[in-house]
Amino acid sequence: MKQPLMASEIGILWTSFQNDSMSCCILSHMLKYADDQEIKKIIESALEIACVHIEKLTHLFEKEKYAKPTGFTKKDVNLNAPRLFSDAFCVTYINHMAKAGMVGYSGMLAMSAREDIVDFYSKALLETRNLYETTLKVMIKNGLYVRAPYIPLPSETDYVDSSKYLSGLNPFSKKRPLNAIEISHLFLNIQTNSIGVKLCLAFGQTSPRTEVQEYMLRGKQISEKQMAVFIRTLLENNISAPTSPDECVTETTTQIFSDQLVMFHMALLSAAGTGNYATAAAASQRSDLAINYERLSFEIARYAKQGADIMIKNNWLEQPPGTIDREKLVRNKGEA
Repeated sequence: MKQPLMASEIGILWTSFQNDSMSCCILSHMLKYADDQEIKKIIESALEIACVHIEKLTHLFEKEKYAKPTGFTKKDVNLNAPRLFSDAFCVTYINHMAKAGMVGYSGMLAMSAREDIVDFYSKALLETRNLYETTLKVMIKNGLYVRAPYIPLPSETDYVDSSKYLSGLNPFSKKRPLNAIEISHLFLNIQTNSIGVKLCLAFGQTSPRTEVQEYMLRGKQISEKQMAVFIRTLLENNISAPTSPDECVTETTTQIFSDQLVMFHMALLSAAGTGNYATAAAASQRSDLAINYERLSFEIARYAKQGADIMIKNNWLEQPPGTIDREKLVRNKGEA
């Protein structure tokens, strides 16, 4: 007997359709203007992965009599608009999204039980892993890959011998040096915010709506401010902050992506950022770092709420599948 889809499977399939349909729009415009042949092949590969996923998901929805989500279509991208992103940005963006995809697909795989769903996410995880490896090689070859800071290799094992190791809030006491785990998360969050700054600029300058423009500028300011917090933390520990290569956004102001798509993309980045900060806070053993991540997460949450309000006001926020409101059903029956 074929098992029905569980709530978790219904949810992740819906999420996958939204994400992949958005990716098809972004990547199709990137592909049109790619000059570097290696980077063009990467964009083609990423686009093919997303489009094949859409085909598989659509077939599954039809088979299961699952109402197909609207997601994003050709109407959400203007392929005749001028170029927006440089080749360097395109490969950096795909590398970043592949990293987020590996995290996302591994979680989705862990929430799957039915054989066909497990198979879909197992393959998706492998495809995304291969895409990440390909982008990594091209970025290193072209000097686009930003390496994390180097620190001395440990010469012996050691154990924490005092609770002071966990301190860091007292401004009058000297904080212990950062450990490798804390440095890795600071570096990651500098990189993700750098991508966010450039996307906010790109989406803001090409949107015709004032409220979307202002929202994107606000996102840019938040990302820059949070990057400054992480960079300052590294510098206070005599660690050079990583610098990103010139991943340029062109000066075009022609609308390329629908406002619904760019607002959805920012919601996706906000959710990923919140997840990164939660992981970093849990992994950081210095209390001041954990407090910083919690404080900055709250700022992202407020920003995401503002974005959701804009989307709801403009009827841009597609509702995920949900359960039946049994109490409402009973009340409506009583009124009948």
